[in-house]
Parts: sequence; structure tokens; C-alpha cells
Amino acid sequence: MGSTATELATIVLDDQARLHHDLTEAMTRDIPSVAHMLSIIASRLSGSCGMRSASVFALEPDDGRLLLEAKYADAAADDVTVAGRVFRVSAAAPPVQHGDRMAIRLRIGGQTLGVLVLTGTAMTELRTNVTSMIALQLASTLQVLAAERHHQYVTHANSTIRRLFEEGTSATSVEDAGRLLAKATGEAFRTERAALHLIGPDGRIRYAAGVGLTEQMTAEIAGSLLGKVAADSPAWQAMQLLNGPLLVGDVTRAEVRPGGFAETLQLSSFIAIPLMSASGPVGVVMCGDSGTTRHWTGRDRSLAQQVAMEGTLIVDSARLRQAERQHVAELTRQAYHDGLTGLPNRSHLLERAEREVVAALTNSGSLGLLLLDLDGFKRVNDTVGHHAGDALLHQVGRRLQAEVRDHDIVARLGGDEFAILLAGNPDLTAATAIAARIHARLSEPYDIDGGVIRVGASIGVALLPPHANNMPSLMRGADAAMYLAKRQGGGVRTASTSTEPGGGPSH
Repeated sequence: MGSTATELATIVLDDQARLHHDLTEAMTRDIPSVAHMLSIIASRLSGSCGMRSASVFALEPDDGRLLLEAKYADAAADDVTVAGRVFRVSAAAPPVQHGDRMAIRLRIGGQTLGVLVLTGTAMTELRTNVTSMIALQLASTLQVLAAERHHQYVTHANSTIRRLFEEGTSATSVEDAGRLLAKATGEAFRTERAALHLIGPDGRIRYAAGVGLTEQMTAEIAGSLLGKVAADSPAWQAMQLLNGPLLVGDVTRAEVRPGGFAETLQLSSFIAIPLMSASGPVGVVMCGDSGTTRHWTGRDRSLAQQVAMEGTLIVDSARLRQAERQHVAELTRQAYHDGLTGLPNRSHLLERAEREVVAALTNSGSLGLLLLDLDGFKRVNDTVGHHAGDALLHQVGRRLQAEVRDHDIVARLGGDEFAILLAGNPDLTAATAIAARIHARLSEPYDIDGGVIRVGASIGVALLPPHANNMPSLMRGADAAMYLAKRQGGGVRTASTSTEPGGGPSH
């Protein structure tokens, strides 16, 4: 025989009373997961209320969307629609019944945190006090989970910004800062891929790089973006309208630049973060995933804004450091190079020569020095003009550099006097052969302003050893040989062998 109505009511009361006890016990031991709580609810309501599935949706506080937190069994795809019905009635209203489904508002402390949707054949048998208890327990769980997620977000965000700042201070170039920022942004939002482009003063993209990309993607980014106007990008235009980051959960619903980051990186969702300094646009950093769409939260937007500020600071700081380093390098270059020919000057030559002398003496090696003076240079200045003389000196410098080896140094000492330091342990034969080759090359005609100019050269050659045993004596030996060549009408002359204790040439 079947159960009487009184027996069935007793079973219902027993199941629901036990559910109250089970949920309370679970909450007392620890904060269980929402999925675990749904399994407890199902174990007590499947018999008494015919429950067969359930869904819990958390309310996103930033935009009011309902996001699936957990489900039990094969919940219906449109449960979220049913869940939304609770917002059509007052917060104090009973659960919303829709066919075989019941939507229960999850509320605590006057705040709605989510909605529970139960599906079953006899959900009307669920007592009001049990419904309230279930709602309170699930709301408490959602509240704890939300607090924990917020704590994790704050910790992660602070760690990301701190690491970005610490590592950013070591970036020695704008490109280094860009690569660092792209990597940090991808890690901050835990995305599969990230990329960045930097803008020049003309508003065009001058640098692009990414992380987590294939070689083909990297090549495509450079080919499709470099030289393009940044403001032509729909994403950039959207960021301008928003005055901040652009968060796209589904790229199919957004307009993107053909060949841009989103298309090249094959992103399904992305965050684009503008880098704006006081002087204007700096660039854009973008990160996203290729496999799936994604729901971005208000916390993500807040973190993106922090990354925008910190990233701009890092890139700007790197730009200043790079400019300062380039300025120092230019000052150093000017201090050690001749302004007219671009060749090393006397100071550079002597500094390098001192090191080479020490190396040669230490290793029983040799070092050669050629000093040369142009013959007929004054005539060029007097007859053609100083501009022609300057052009001649520039061409002479280029010819000298073309005739020596990579480890040799060509320097302009002043006026029309040049020096060549021969490193690499040359012998006298090699040194005079180089000098002869240089003399022949310098004697060839020069094309200056469409006219032909000819000059000669007097070259003195000295070697350490045998002509000298230190740099001053090497200079004196080459200088004496050069003036001897000049007195004899030009050409190449070799220094006399040193017999003096100080290493000077004998006369």
C-alpha cells in the first residue's frame, strides 16, 4: 500500500529538518564550496521535493550581471533567465516560481549577493523557513568567497604593481621597458598573450613587441603595425572615448584594426590599456586569450588603470634614462672625436696607445705608429677655399679608414695632420707596406665640388720596438721621420733606431 498523506508530510518534515542540520554543520566545520552545499541540498530535497538540478548565480556588483558560480546535475541553460525574475519583485517577496523551477534571492545584511535556482517536481513542498535558511547559508558562503577573492585580487594587484615598479627602474631603454610592461601585464591579468606598441612624436607606431607569441606572429606584428598611425585603430579611438582602458569580453562584438594586435594574436577577448603621459600618447599595451571569451570585472578595470599609470611612468622614465645616456655618450664622443672628420682625436689616440704599449711590452709584442701630413693642403685652402679644405680632410679620413685593419686606429691630430696606430704586433715590413699603400691612395685625385684636387702626403713610420720603448719616444720617432719625408719632397720614411735610455730617436 502507498504512504498516507500524514506519513508523507512526516518524511518531508524529516528531510527538510535534516537539511537544516546538515547545512549548519557544514558551515560550522568550515566554509564549504557552493558546489558542495548544492550536493547537500540535493541529498535532502531530491526525495521530498523531487529536486533534480540546481544553479547558483553570483551577482556582479559592477554591472549587475549574474555569473554562474556552481551547478548541480544537468541544470538548464536558461536558468539565468529564471534567476533574473527575482529582480522584478521586491527583495522581501517570496521565491519566484516558474514552472518546475524556483528562483530564490540570496540576500544577507540587506545586500543581494546572488540567486539560487532549484528545479524539481514538487518545489512547492519546500517550507518557507527552510528556504530562508538555504538562502542565508548560500549568501553567507558567497559573501565569504567574494571577500576572499577581493583579498586575492588586492594582493595580486599590489604584487604586480610593486614588481613592475621594481623591475621597471632597471630598464635601460624604452624598448626594454616596453617588453617588461607587456610581460607584466600578461601576468597581471593571467592571460595567454600580451603585446605592446610605442608611439613616436609623429603619432606613428615605431616599436612593437609581444610575449607568448609565435615567430610568425612577431613578424606579422612588425610588418602590419610599424609606421602606422596609432589613432587609426578602432581600439585606440574607443580608449580615447572611454578615457581609459578598453575591456572586451568577446572580440566578435568589437571593431578592431585589420592586422592589429587582436587579429594577429588571434584573441577572443582582450584588455587594451592606453599609455598617456603629460606630453601625449606613449603607446598601448594589450593582453588577452585566444581560446575563449572572458568576463572582465570592475576589479580588472581598476587594475588596468593602475597598470596604465605605472606603465606610462616606467616607459617615460626609461626614455629619460635613455636620452641621458645618449647625451653622455655624445659628450664623450665629442670629447674623444674630431668634429670635422668624425675620427678619434689626439686624446683618444693617446689613451688607446698607452694601453697598447703596455700590452705590447708585457707580451713581447710590437706596436706601430704612422704620422702623416698632407702636402699641398695650404694651397687648397688659399685657392679654392676653406670649405674645400674641410671637404678634402673629410675624404682623406675616409680613405685612411678604408686602408687599415679593424683593430687599427685612425686619428686626426689637428689641421692636416693624421695618425694611424697599428696594433696586432706588426713588423717593420708590414708597417711600411701599409704606409706605402696609404701614400698611394692619398695621392689619387679628389672630387671636391665638381673640381679635381690633388695633394700628396709625407708619412713617418715608427715601431715599438725597435724605434722606441714607450709612447712618447714612439711619437717622437714617427714625427721626426715624417718631417724628414716632408723635407725630401714627401713619401714614406722610417724612424731611426733608438739608442737613448729614454727611448728617443738618435740623430
